Amino acid sequence: MAREQEPIGRGDARRQAKATGLVRHKGHSRWREFWGPLLKVVAITLAVALVSGASVAAIAVNQLATKVAANSVDISNGKKPAKTAKAASFAGGFNVLVVGVDNSTAQGQSYGERDSTLNDVNILLHVSADHKSAVVVSIPRDLVIAQPECTNPDTGDVNPAVDAEAVNASYGRGGLGCVVSTVSELTGLDIPFAGLISFEGTVAMADAVGGVPICLNDAIEDPASGLNLPAGTSVVAGQTALSYLRSRHGVGDGSDLSRISSQQAYMSSLMRVMKSNSTLTDVSKLTGLANAAGTNLKLSTSLANIPTMVSMALALKDIDLNKLVFVQYPSAEDPENTAKLVPSEELATALFAKVKADQPFTLDENSLGNGAQADPAAPAPAETPAPAETADSAATDPAATPAPAAPETIAGLRGQTANQQTCSIAYDY
Repeated sequence: MAREQEPIGRGDARRQAKATGLVRHKGHSRWREFWGPLLKVVAITLAVALVSGASVAAIAVNQLATKVAANSVDISNGKKPAKTAKAASFAGGFNVLVVGVDNSTAQGQSYGERDSTLNDVNILLHVSADHKSAVVVSIPRDLVIAQPECTNPDTGDVNPAVDAEAVNASYGRGGLGCVVSTVSELTGLDIPFAGLISFEGTVAMADAVGGVPICLNDAIEDPASGLNLPAGTSVVAGQTALSYLRSRHGVGDGSDLSRISSQQAYMSSLMRVMKSNSTLTDVSKLTGLANAAGTNLKLSTSLANIPTMVSMALALKDIDLNKLVFVQYPSAEDPENTAKLVPSEELATALFAKVKADQPFTLDENSLGNGAQADPAAPAPAETPAPAETADSAATDPAATPAPAAPETIAGLRGQTANQQTCSIAYDY
C-alpha cells in the first residue's frame, strides 16, 4: 500500500484539533442517524462542490444559509423563472450546471487579466429519475455552436442570438443565465440549477478537503499553468491543484480536450476521497468545506437554500461510483478553424438519447483517449454486484422479477467512471 503523502501546495500548519463540542453532545447518535447518509455525498462533481455545501448543512446551517443566499445568482436570462422542485424531495431526475470562470472579480491579481470573463469550464450533471446513476458532461470551451438571445443581468441589455460562437463566449453575452440557456439549447435538457466558481474558489475547495491524489505517467513542468510535479501519484491542494486543473500545454496533446481528461480524473479522485471514511468523519474538514462552498460558490437562486440542497444531496447519496460516468461532449475539429471544435452530431444524439431516457450506458475500452491512461498501480475497480434474479430463475418462477438488461456501450465517447483510477499523460514535446 502506498505511503500516505502530505498535500502539495499547502502550508506546514498542523491540522487544528478536532472539535469536541459536537461529538460529546448527548444527541450525537441521533445526529448521525439523520445526517450520516447525507454526508456520504459531499462531492458528486465540481458540481461536486455544489452538493458538498448541502451535505454539511447540519454543521453550520445558519451560517451557510446566509452565505449562499447572499451569493445567489438569477439564471432566468430575462425570462420568468420556472418553478423548481419542492424542497421536501426530488421525485425525479434533475440537471445542474457548474461553470468555472476566469478573470472574474473574485479571481485575484495573481492570475493575470484578460479582455473579458470567459466560462472556460462547463460541467453538466444529470441525475437519473431513480437516483441510481448519473452522468457528468464536460462541454469543451472551444465548441462552436449556435447561442440564444441573452440578457445582461446587470444592465438589462439584450444580446441577439448568434449562429456560431464558442461556448466560452456565452458568459460574456449574459452571465451565468446565458451559459445555462446556451447549454440547455445544445443538449435539449432543462437546467433549473446552476453554480459559478472562480479560480480562488477552486483553490479554497481543494484546501478544504485536505488534498486530492492525482497521478502523472511522467513528470510535468508547465510554465503556463505553473504545474511542476514528478511522475507517479501526488496529493495536491491549493494552487497546485488549480495548476493541475488549468494545465493544457503539459498534458496529452496540449489541447483543451486533454485538459478535460485531467479534470475528470481529478473529479473522480475527489469523489473517492469524499466517499472515504476518513473524510466523512473529519468534522474540521467538513466544516471547512461548508465555509469554502458558502463563501466561494455563487449558486442560482433556485438552488441557494438549504432545504433544496439537502433534498438534492439525499437524492444523490446512494449512486454507485461505477454508475457515475464522466464524459466529454462529443466533438470534432472545426474544418473552418482548426483551433476550434464542432459537435459530433451522431454521437451527441446517441449520448443525450440515453441521458433523456435515464438509461445507464458504459464506455468502450478506448474511452480514455490521448490525455489519460489507466493507473498501473491501482487495484481493479470493484464491480457492481449482479442482480440476484437470473433468466433461469425467472423461467422457473413466474413471479420472479426479470434481471435488468446490461447497459449499452456507446462506442467513441471519451471519459471514465468515478471508480476508475487514471493517470494524466505528460505532453511529449
